[in-house]
Amino acid sequence: MPVRPSIAVAAGAIVTSGLAVAGASMSAGDLQARFEKRAAQAIEDAGGGGVTARFVSPSGWPSRHPVLDGGAELDEDTRAEVARAVAAVPGVGGIRWADGEARAQTRSFDYTPMHCQEDVDALLRARTIRFEESRSAINSASQQLLDEVARALRPCLGSIIAITGHTDSSGPEPGNLALSMERAEAVRRALVARGIPADGLRSRGLGSSEPVEGLAPSDPANRRIEFSVVATEPISITPVDQPGPR
Repeated sequence: MPVRPSIAVAAGAIVTSGLAVAGASMSAGDLQARFEKRAAQAIEDAGGGGVTARFVSPSGWPSRHPVLDGGAELDEDTRAEVARAVAAVPGVGGIRWADGEARAQTRSFDYTPMHCQEDVDALLRARTIRFEESRSAINSASQQLLDEVARALRPCLGSIIAITGHTDSSGPEPGNLALSMERAEAVRRALVARGIPADGLRSRGLGSSEPVEGLAPSDPANRRIEFSVVATEPISITPVDQPGPR
């Protein structure tokens, strides 16, 4: 039975696409192996015994942004030197330590509000980030306010910025909780789109459990987004768009 031309063309396209994907995967794998070999040498030269560099994204694909693992016993200066050494490998991008967040949570830092907190509070004192009714889509009229919030937060990058969504008590509380979380997440995404690093943002939703002091829980003014900016350790930027040991 003769093969129809359209089927033959489609089959050829599928085979060609498959070979292209396979070739790209092999090339990425080769590049990953070269990165790992060069990073291992850089780590050894920097005195980072026990540290490994994994060039894999969270989804499992090869990446030029490594995660440094191990070396928990190293002092902070050595960790910073290791990060700089890996950053110096040609083609390597942003670097992070696998235990960075855990170390920040267990160290006895003084967590104190920062001046950005006051700046953001001042912006939101007279205006509110508004959403489409009963939805998490941010109202177009609030886009300029988000621009201003992002500018106010930028001097405090390296801190933890908590975004908390609140609702009034109208409607069932499970729905309020879900909506408040969705709105906080929408604001988080909007800030990331404006250049605020995602790894410093935390979002949560409290529903109607914490109304504004002096307002009835059902008052619509309880529908709001609040920000908390707390200081951890300042981040010092080192070469090739990557942070130091944190």
